[in-house]
Amino acid sequence: MLTILAIIIGLFFAFNIGASGAAASMGISYGAGVIKNRQIALFLCAIAVFLGAWLGGGEVVKTIGSGIVPSSTFTNAIALIVLTSAAISLFLANLFGIPLSTSEVAVGSVIGAGIVYQSVFVGKIAWIAMFWLLTPFAAFLIAILAAFVLERKWIKKWVTSPKAGPFLAVLVVCMGLFEAFSAGMNNVANAVGPLVAAGLMTTNSGILWGGLFVALGAAFLGHRVLETNGKKITSLRLEEGSIISGIGATIVTTASVFGIPVPLTQITTSSIIGIGFAKHGKSVLKKDIVVKLLTVWIVSPVLSMVISYTLIQLLIEHNIYPIVAMVGVLISVFGVIFLIKKTAATSVSEKNQTKELNLLRKVD
Repeated sequence: MLTILAIIIGLFFAFNIGASGAAASMGISYGAGVIKNRQIALFLCAIAVFLGAWLGGGEVVKTIGSGIVPSSTFTNAIALIVLTSAAISLFLANLFGIPLSTSEVAVGSVIGAGIVYQSVFVGKIAWIAMFWLLTPFAAFLIAILAAFVLERKWIKKWVTSPKAGPFLAVLVVCMGLFEAFSAGMNNVANAVGPLVAAGLMTTNSGILWGGLFVALGAAFLGHRVLETNGKKITSLRLEEGSIISGIGATIVTTASVFGIPVPLTQITTSSIIGIGFAKHGKSVLKKDIVVKLLTVWIVSPVLSMVISYTLIQLLIEHNIYPIVAMVGVLISVFGVIFLIKKTAATSVSEKNQTKELNLLRKVD
């Protein structure tokens, strides 16, 4: 029963990965009107995602399954809890409107299991965390450089010429497919890595079925994401869209070759910010955007790690004491946050009262 349930949750997780992250890769082509039919865009995306998973997903599967904690850590029950924790994290994030990275969520869930059994490969975690920090920054810098190159007179003149239109249209579609391919390479492991580690699937069957369900998710449930992403990026020129997709796809593909799960969404967002920075300067580097990116980077793995750790302690180890300590920490944290907000509100109120008194004195 546990085996069947774990496989169902893993494939359902893969289906949702396709419906969210993978489907977004064709947003530029669809939003710019290069591919007018939504279903065709999703169908092409599904093919590219499946091929990416099938041809290049093996290394990241190994990392999720045995590179973060020993594969012996994964039993059927542990695999089920790890996948459930990742799914719950994404569900809670959707409720609160927080965009989480599926790669970071999956890694966090595995770390939670490793902490329970004190079997985490700390060096590997540090290596992955370094990639999480450096890849968005690299995408930002590359995008700035590419945007400055596009502003060269001869390139600008060619891009605005009628002859460039068909070429750019084909290029933006190819880059979108490349991005979908890279998403398949990197993200299929998030859903099937624990299943492979627990011996519920072989690596080949995990990649095959995981890739298939990611592709099905993109094809049948990617409509809303495609519409949203398409509307948001319509202000981008075709050459800028090609650069954004190309940068993200290249970085994610490179990371996948080395077996490193990386956040495609944050990399793409950083590329967009880089393009904006080159065009409009520091005004695009708004504090709330940077804070949001950092929040996602921290919250994604920590949330799933805490859920995974808690469920394993309760359901498998039947150990309630760490949970009591964790609840105490959470109460303390929320208490401090409440006091800080209360103090800030009181300070604002006192300032307003002082202003009102000063105004009354002037009137008198």
